[in-house]
Amino acid sequence: MRLRQRVFLAVAFSLACSLAVAQRPGSSSVRTLSGHVVDGNNRPLLKAVVYLKNTKTLVIKTYITDASGAYHFGALSPNADYEVYADHQGSRSDTKTLSAFDNRKQFEVTLKIRDGR
Repeated sequence: MRLRQRVFLAVAFSLACSLAVAQRPGSSSVRTLSGHVVDGNNRPLLKAVVYLKNTKTLVIKTYITDASGAYHFGALSPNADYEVYADHQGSRSDTKTLSAFDNRKQFEVTLKIRDGR
């Protein structure tokens, strides 16, 4: 009987450790979003402002694109939906949604801004 108890405790301890590592902040449970902002001719847009809204908390983060039109948001919650769009000199891209039901850890989204919108 003692051997069974030891085996049970060893298995339970191992399972508890695995769950603790999986739930630790900064582990692989967080998501990232990156991409580019381009114009109607697929040319990168410098200094476009990318808006990322957490639809659960309503917190909005922004990112200003570099010369290649790139942006990046890290440490996104896996339990929230996000809306992302870009604005450049008064023109705006369509809004894209990242769903909490999508279990991917890395998202790549190109935001296109057409002139005169």
